[in-house]
Parts: sequence; structure tokens; C-alpha cells
Amino acid sequence: MLQVFWQFFKLGWLSFGGPAAHIGYFQRHFVQKLGWIEQPSFAATLALCQFLPGPASSQLGFAIGYQRAGLSGALAAFIGFTLPSFLIMLGLALAGQNWASQPATLAIVTGLKLFALVVVADAVLTMAGQFCQKPLTLTIAVLTAALLWLLPGLGTQFIALLTAALIGALLLRKAGGDPGQPLALNWPFLLLFLGLLMVMPLLSLTGTATIFADFYQAGSLVFGGGHVVLPLLQELLADELSQEVFLTGYAAAQAMPGPMFTLASFLGAGLLPATPVLGALIATFGVFLPGFLLVLALQHSWQALAARPMMTGAVTGINASVVGLLLAALYQPVFVSSVTGAPALAAAALGLLALRTFRCPLLVLVPAFMLLGFWL
Repeated sequence: MLQVFWQFFKLGWLSFGGPAAHIGYFQRHFVQKLGWIEQPSFAATLALCQFLPGPASSQLGFAIGYQRAGLSGALAAFIGFTLPSFLIMLGLALAGQNWASQPATLAIVTGLKLFALVVVADAVLTMAGQFCQKPLTLTIAVLTAALLWLLPGLGTQFIALLTAALIGALLLRKAGGDPGQPLALNWPFLLLFLGLLMVMPLLSLTGTATIFADFYQAGSLVFGGGHVVLPLLQELLADELSQEVFLTGYAAAQAMPGPMFTLASFLGAGLLPATPVLGALIATFGVFLPGFLLVLALQHSWQALAARPMMTGAVTGINASVVGLLLAALYQPVFVSSVTGAPALAAAALGLLALRTFRCPLLVLVPAFMLLGFWL
């Protein structure tokens, strides 16, 4: 268990570049270097994590830890990989509370909000190229965005995802496979996931329980990676945190090593300013828990699930709708809050060019936009 923790803890400090880069780090480190998992098993586990809601790279690390040392190894992998970025994001949140009204802080926040626009725009273009290659999937994405621009809200997001899943199951399913393969579900974990998701919204929760419920709900609905957690959390917590807090945390999370979902650590600290460490812990646990429960519930059933054409079609529809969710967020709150005039728009366009065309590292772009904030 300690060995698992140490290996993931080291990677947690060095894994810059987002989920796709994390998967590459894991493949080199745990398949090629340490030999903890064979390549076919790694590929199958990765496919499962891409299929489920939640943070794919963290779920992959969790599954590797589970295969190495059981449930204790899975927890050690999660804590080790997440702890570095958790500590950094918590430190930023604490610093923000102490220096929020300083002119330098306001200038940095201005730059980071504009950087968030660049990153979200890049994510929309990348995910659209991956998930919207057919006329129907592109239509699903655009209609999802239009619906959310007209009727913003978490309920609208849920309806859009559910409708996309139904359309995909009916019209985007792939032929072939063996849909008769039996499912070997781990029912206790699956029932716990569903029970928490369905019961908590019906309860009159307050304080820390409300924070856990909100972040658990967001973690249960995030398909497509860490970028999509922004619009979900923004809808859930809009009455409690300002858009500036969301975009500052989101932009900072891009430059951190480890999982982007530690945006929850930053936001949780802001929700409980009297006890920020407790708020950060509850929010982080809440947003990661759903994905991990699903990995434990379905890891032995992936092959049978993948053989069901309607299931693969539903996932295709959901992924297209996720692009629409991100496109909607690109306008509100990201564009509306960050673009204050022509200079800001020009800077964002140049930043997107540097990121997509010239592959400028995030560690270069982040300080550049922070400095840009002083000029703007």
C-alpha cells in the first residue's frame, strides 16, 4: 500500500498537461517501467474509465491501485495522485481569502479569467473534433448549447444529457458484439452510487452535507473530462460563489499537476471560509466519489457492456451533448466574464493560436496571462 502511495505521489507532482497526458504518464510508468499491469489490461481499464462519468485519469489510477493492492491500494493511489494538486489549490484558495481585495490580485484574476476562455475554447474545438464527426452528433451538440443558452440550469443539462443518450441508443448504436454476455456487477457499490445520487437531492440538507451533495451530483454527471465540471458546478453553486471565483479556480487548475477535478478543493474552501480545509476535503471527496464507486461496480463487466450496441450508442450521444455543455459554458460564464473589450478579445485569440497551433506549454501561458492582467 505504501509503495502504491509513493509511486502515485511522485507522479502527482510531475503530471502536468491534463488527463490525456496523465494517461501517457501512467502507461510509461506502470506498464513499461514498473510492469504492474499488462498492456491489454491497461487498455481495457482505460476504455472503462473513458466510458464512465468522472475524472478518467484519476479513475484509471484508482483501478491500477486496486489491481495492485486491493481496495487499500486503490485508496492509496487516489490519495497519492491527488494530494499534491489538492495542497496547491487549497493554498491558492487561502491566499485568495487574504489578498482578494489587493490590486495585484485583481489584475492576476483578470488575466486568469481570460486564460480560462482560451482553455475552454480549445477544449470545445478538440472535443468537437473527437465526438461530433457525424451530422447527428454535431446537431446534438449545437442543440444542447442552444437549449442551455435559452434555458440555463442544472435541470436543463440533465434533460439534454438524457435526451442525447436516448437518441444515441436508438440512432447511433453500432452493429456487432455479443449483447448476450452476462454482467458481473458489484451490486453494493452500484447501489451506493445510485442511492446517494437519488436520495440526497430529496433531503433537506444544510452546511457540509449540502456541499458534499452538490459536488457528488456534479461528479456523477461529468462525462468528457475535467473541463465539463465547470458548467455543472457553476449551475449548482451560482448562488454561493461568484463567477470570478469559478474562473480563477478553473484557470489555476489548468496549470497544476494532477487531476483538474481539484478545482473542487479550491471551491470547497471558498464555501466554508471559517474552516476552509474542511470545505476543501468535503468537496474533493464528493466530486471524486461517484466515479470511483462506478469503477468498483463495473470493472468486471466492461467487456459485456461494450458488447451492447445500444449502450455504445448512448455513450456516443452523451459525448456529443457534453460538447454542447462546454460550448454553452464558453459563452456564459466564461466569455461574458472575461472579455471586457477588444484588447481582451485579441489577447484571447492570440492565446488560442499559441495553444492550438504552436503547442505553447500551459506553464508558459499561465504566467503570460497573469502579467497580461496588469495591462488589461
